[in-house]
Amino acid sequence: MGTKGGARGRSARVRIIGGAWRRRWLPVAPVPGLRPSADAQRETLFNWLQPLLPGARALDLFAGTGALGLEAASRGAASVLLVEKNPVAARQLDANCLKLGARQVAVRRDDALRLLTTGCREAGLGPFDIVFVDPPFGRGMTIPVLEKLLDGGWLAPGARVYLEQEQGLAAPLGWDVLRERTCGEARGLLLADPKSADNAER
Repeated sequence: MGTKGGARGRSARVRIIGGAWRRRWLPVAPVPGLRPSADAQRETLFNWLQPLLPGARALDLFAGTGALGLEAASRGAASVLLVEKNPVAARQLDANCLKLGARQVAVRRDDALRLLTTGCREAGLGPFDIVFVDPPFGRGMTIPVLEKLLDGGWLAPGARVYLEQEQGLAAPLGWDVLRERTCGEARGLLLADPKSADNAER
């Protein structure tokens, strides 16, 4: 996940909760502010997503510890792209993928906003069925990221976007909020684009 407010991570390890790599512990890079979502938050999220995961293409922006993207791969996603700007964190993600034998997971050292601005077709990536958006808190990145996901064609029909933001912030306009859960300082929202034909039928 993205760094949160500059505080040091809660733990030096992250646990995969379910799927093929269930109960595997992975090191977290020694980067200030880097920490995974709480286990309870992830458990709830992946209960929401489980019907969509088998064969899905997933994008984990601001990957950080890789907790969300690796959990998706463990539970059946066909391909996962982890995008992380910090070089130390990106190297740890590469090492963790190697440790797991996660051939369906790729790590890209890149700035998430820069990548999204490029556009899906131009970047030769996606579109994606599931996107995880957990940017650093307090930097006003949520709206630009969501706008670029739509404008750049990054979302497949019927795609779901998981957004984690500060508690107390309003849900983003122009999106359907399918589920939500607050845990500590974080508010998790499962979003869908209401203009997607696939979503409009649901």
